[in-house]
Amino acid sequence: MGLTRDMGRRVELVSMDPHFHDITLGLYRQDHNGRPQYLVYTYSGLPGAIERRETITQIAQILGGTDRFSDWLQFSCGSAHQTAARRLFLESCKQAPAAVSSARPLGILDKKTGRNIVVSNVGGGVYQIAADGPEEGKAARIDAIANGLKKLGELTAVPEHPDQVAFPCGQSHDALVGLLLPRALNVRAILREEEEAGTRGLLVAPSQQK
Repeated sequence: MGLTRDMGRRVELVSMDPHFHDITLGLYRQDHNGRPQYLVYTYSGLPGAIERRETITQIAQILGGTDRFSDWLQFSCGSAHQTAARRLFLESCKQAPAAVSSARPLGILDKKTGRNIVVSNVGGGVYQIAADGPEEGKAARIDAIANGLKKLGELTAVPEHPDQVAFPCGQSHDALVGLLLPRALNVRAILREEEEAGTRGLLVAPSQQK
């Protein structure tokens, strides 16, 4: 029990690591000097498990643009951004160990519509979403992507600017937006995937099985 208290509260779990012997990994949160910090941890005693935890921490530092203090990660603004932190952890666990060398760009091809989507940092934690191609359907697609970013990262709407979203902390998080953007294109599929992954390898009551 002491070890669990020292790590803080678990905020996310990957029941089976796809890149290291299906070990279970957790993301834990603890506040240090009033600043929320996150720790990647595993109880696995397999040789190499500590190194795997370190690899995921390094990937999360790159993909999320986070600061690191010993084994702990935090956002430079000092805010929790817990929903985004959960997504960052899940995406970091999915990455092949040698595949990540830089943060993801703020632009992507939307295969559903064939449009190029670009997100611009306009300052004060506000990001503007733009798309090329014909005007028909453009506003609706931008609105859907904005809603996806809001859901995945707890960003907020900007009054009178439906093509913009904002971090409540008022600071820039380019790396986080680059991480969230591909998933925001089809947020329903991502949430469904997470729900299925959450039950993989876990015992489920017969009444809850489908």
